[in-house]
Amino acid sequence: MNTPVSNNIHKHKSLVSRDDREHLNGHKSVVLWFTGLSGAGKSSVAHLVEKSLHDLGCRTFVFDGDNVRYGLCADLGFSAGDRVENIRRTGEMAKLFIEGGVIALTAFISPYRADRERVRQLLAPGDFIEIYCDCPVEVCEQRDVKGLYAKARSGLIKDFTGISAPYEPPVAPELVLDTATLSLEDSVTKVVELLRARGIIGQSGP
Repeated sequence: MNTPVSNNIHKHKSLVSRDDREHLNGHKSVVLWFTGLSGAGKSSVAHLVEKSLHDLGCRTFVFDGDNVRYGLCADLGFSAGDRVENIRRTGEMAKLFIEGGVIALTAFISPYRADRERVRQLLAPGDFIEIYCDCPVEVCEQRDVKGLYAKARSGLIKDFTGISAPYEPPVAPELVLDTATLSLEDSVTKVVELLRARGIIGQSGP
């Protein structure tokens, strides 16, 4: 847990609880943490899961890795230290969103196990669902319409995960999606089924 720099701050207890918000929404809140290499399908699956949940009447929000770096983390690069801070900030934001009764979905490479575990420890047991988009780097390179892997291999991009920077796969994720072979639709179905099995959403909706 991070200690605030200032001593002159005090937490205020909300008059509306997380339980109150979940009851109003008709479903529980949770963090769905999608992790995997660039090109593994994290953003695609996360956004389609959000659309599916939204169509069921759920309150949702996707923290997409690139989008977050345009605002909240615009001051950070891709060094090891900046990657740690990027995930810390996102974890803290996701925590606020689930206190608000929202299903928060994140799509970040988040290459280090320790960073992902740190976010898990921020939350209550069961509030962090780690979803590993498992895809070989060779397949990710084939899908790379932005040409990022080619730039990384030629040395134009430094600290690129999977090429010049490490990726540490989850040891015991709540769900593994073999995104090299699974269709996007099947991946979404598996995520929604997991949420139903855990009682996050109802069997036919929120």
